[in-house]
Amino acid sequence: MATRGPRLEFAVGAFLVLALASLLVLAIASTNGRFGFSADSYELTARFTQVGQLRPNAPVKIGGVTIGRVARIDLDPEKFDSIVTLAIDSRFDAIPIDTSAGILTGGLLGESYVGLQPGGDMEVFKPGEELVFTTPAVDLIQMVGKYMFSGGGDNAAAGDAQPAPSAPEEGTTP
Repeated sequence: MATRGPRLEFAVGAFLVLALASLLVLAIASTNGRFGFSADSYELTARFTQVGQLRPNAPVKIGGVTIGRVARIDLDPEKFDSIVTLAIDSRFDAIPIDTSAGILTGGLLGESYVGLQPGGDMEVFKPGEELVFTTPAVDLIQMVGKYMFSGGGDNAAAGDAQPAPSAPEEGTTP
């Protein structure tokens, strides 16, 4: 039998260290570098009638730049609206109070995110306030269904028939 040498033990140890390091890198990458410590953020809320495929931890963007994350999505038991809580990075503490929020999609089949469109007001949001101007998510499947199945029957049949020529009024020459 062959005995284990120091080279084999070193190689196995190095392999294990590299495997653990790659798992650590994967864990950091999957959490976007955040481990649940949200000390450097403040919360804003927004009320939407339709959130579509928006999920917690989705990005919040202004002009394509990520400024925060969706902290949670709740349902208002009285109005049955979706209340989206946004965790905004504290570096972006001067968001105008007339800012509008919309649920957008990155590309045709990309992930949903909250897009903010800043207004021009000099007053800024304070932590815990609500964005008043919101636009709900657009349901692409529902929109395609409406386009495909609306107006095809009666309008197409009426469009194929030529209208009957109108009779000239009395006293006029044709």
